[in-house]
Amino acid sequence: MRYIIYGAGAVGGAIGGRLARAGHDVTLIARGAHLEALRTGGLRLVTPDEDLHPVVAVAGSPAEAAPEPGDMVVLAMKAQGTEAALGELEAVAGAQVAVVCAQNGVDNERMAARRGFATYAMCVVIPATHLEPGVVHLHAAPVAGILDVGRYPGGTDATAERLAADLRSAAFESRADGEIMRWKYAKLLNNLGNALDAAVGAGSRRSDLFGQALAEGAACYEAAGIDYARPDEDLDRRAAMSPLRAAGGVAHQGSSSWQSLARSTGTIEADWLNGEIVLLGQLHGVATPVNEVLRRVANRMARQRLAPGSLSLRAIEEEVRQFERGGAAGANRGTA
Repeated sequence: MRYIIYGAGAVGGAIGGRLARAGHDVTLIARGAHLEALRTGGLRLVTPDEDLHPVVAVAGSPAEAAPEPGDMVVLAMKAQGTEAALGELEAVAGAQVAVVCAQNGVDNERMAARRGFATYAMCVVIPATHLEPGVVHLHAAPVAGILDVGRYPGGTDATAERLAADLRSAAFESRADGEIMRWKYAKLLNNLGNALDAAVGAGSRRSDLFGQALAEGAACYEAAGIDYARPDEDLDRRAAMSPLRAAGGVAHQGSSSWQSLARSTGTIEADWLNGEIVLLGQLHGVATPVNEVLRRVANRMARQRLAPGSLSLRAIEEEVRQFERGGAAGANRGTA
């Protein structure tokens, strides 16, 4: 099986690099300065114990990667890029390749399945950082992360079992799970803090505001009848990963949303994280003011290319109060 890693940033670079290091056939799809760095110098994968240079093929598009039946395409771009990426993939591969969504959020799988791809969901727990073209820091070893996988919307099959086995050979903990979306919905709750992490800093996850975002998410799940792995299950599973350490002297600095602001990409995935809770709230009559404000704040910071940590927790709390008082216009005004 060839693995085409579509989106070779922190998560994609870590998965692709470790699979290649374990002897699997890997092609990375990247773009921009990262693509050029991969073409000229290859991938540098820095772990707490090693500075690796795995041999991988590199492409700038699905057309250049030339997917064939039997290949597995691992989507590892942010959710805001999924629809366009699937369109490019379908144009050159039809629905003849399997697609695994190694992404935050719970909507990517629906996008892939809508186009007829055999779709797999992956719950990704990888502490990785990508801020420099050509370089990915992976902050856990010897067990580099947890990558459980299953068919979408449910069940397992031989392909999921093989993928899990290949990932285990590549220093990840992985199992085929017939209820994988339970874990992705649990991960989504944790990801509701990504906007806070990006706007204020990692310490904001200990705030009452993050607790309120979680409570809104749980209330929406209950109203929608969505099952999800409970916190004790999640903690037990995460214990399988090695503790975080600095990699090449670089500590793990922030969430994927933090890294989007740090790289000044101009976009952020908040619409598929906090926005998913807002959508569920709209559908099921649950108020979600905190998640709506976090969604707006994250998008505004990305558009304005503000540095991570530019806001105070107090400023965001004030936006929430304005929103709850019906001051939506006020909540739209910048506080950065």
